[in-house]
Amino acid sequence: MKIIEGFDKAQKLLDRQAPKSLDYKQEAAVKKIIDDVRQRGDTALFELTEKFDGAKLSALEVKSSKIKAAYRKVNPELINALKLAAERIGNFHRMQKERCLPTYTHGKTGWIVRPLERVGVYAPGGTASYPSTVLMTAIPAKVAGVREVILVTPPGKDGSISPAILIAADIAGVNKIFSVGGAQAIAALAFGTKSIPRVDKICGPGNIYVFLAKKLVYGVVGIDGLQGPSEVVVVADETANADYCASDLLAQAEHGGLSSAIFITNSRSLVDKVMQALEKQMKILSRQEIIKESLKNNGMIVVVKNMKEAIELTNLYAPEHVLLLTKPNTTYEERITNAGCIIYGQQATVAMSDYISGPSHTLPTEGTARFSSPLNVLDFLKITNVSSVGDALMNLAGKSAITIARAEGLDAHAQAMELRMKNTRKSK
Repeated sequence: MKIIEGFDKAQKLLDRQAPKSLDYKQEAAVKKIIDDVRQRGDTALFELTEKFDGAKLSALEVKSSKIKAAYRKVNPELINALKLAAERIGNFHRMQKERCLPTYTHGKTGWIVRPLERVGVYAPGGTASYPSTVLMTAIPAKVAGVREVILVTPPGKDGSISPAILIAADIAGVNKIFSVGGAQAIAALAFGTKSIPRVDKICGPGNIYVFLAKKLVYGVVGIDGLQGPSEVVVVADETANADYCASDLLAQAEHGGLSSAIFITNSRSLVDKVMQALEKQMKILSRQEIIKESLKNNGMIVVVKNMKEAIELTNLYAPEHVLLLTKPNTTYEERITNAGCIIYGQQATVAMSDYISGPSHTLPTEGTARFSSPLNVLDFLKITNVSSVGDALMNLAGKSAITIARAEGLDAHAQAMELRMKNTRKSK
């Protein structure tokens, strides 16, 4: 990991507000896939799944018998862990829903809050299986009241889906599961095929092709956001446990070579201890090569004068996760304004928050925490405004509304109100 000394040098490296250059070749390839699925439906899905995943499928939907069989293939300890996580995620989001905007129509003008009808959830495959992602996306949707949740996930070469994914989907209340991934899965959810129903919104992280597909279908359907590679900023002072600091940097780096693990501290002596801890802990990890690539390409240690500078740099970077490993009785978490999730406390670790604390781990990345939020129940609710217009309102504000319409050159608008005002006067 490279070491950056001083606020000014770090500021230049951590400022992500400049626009990124796009790979238009990748985007063109994704657009071609989307058009193919839109035109040929299931036929394209079977062909693309064989081409990209090496799986020759006879059906896209996973049968209920395979879901039942999955329970016999998974350690009961994992099943119980997933159930506990599901309970905590459900409790957190039910609490969130209770405190969200309720329907309000008092006084004849207000709003109606309704859940979306059908939502698509994407669970990544590839180098690892993520049953936790299924829980973290499907459960908030179900808590919000979504009638139907559809899961898409890429199959292995033998055409099978990870049993843990199937069990997580069952626990979360997913209605249908389909063995399809990548950009083609996003296209199927957006436009619908004979097998896969069209959805109102697509949620969940994925690789660059999933990222670009969500971007391209936005407007046809809603999306939760454009999640990039996972990232953490660990903010630590002189009281921090070096082993704890190193463990979370390694945990973030093992997601993939593009993951970002950044360590910011006001203690130069802590840096040396963390570097030693990284070397020691890495030796026993199974994904060493991925971790080394991530730390080399995207890892960074920043040494600043004080915690004020550390927090300022954190807000500038606006990371997915912020881990605070600092002395107790501080208010640093209140001063961090740009982050997907802030984790703090005596035993703070991002891993616990990602799996079982309760909040969804589908979070804004790439600096978008400046203006966007984690996945939550509001993502699955929509608001319809209602406005009752009667004699009282026309008498009170009709003339003003006509004045505005005339100023904008919209005579038909003005006429529509003038007709009603005449009828209002006649009825008196």
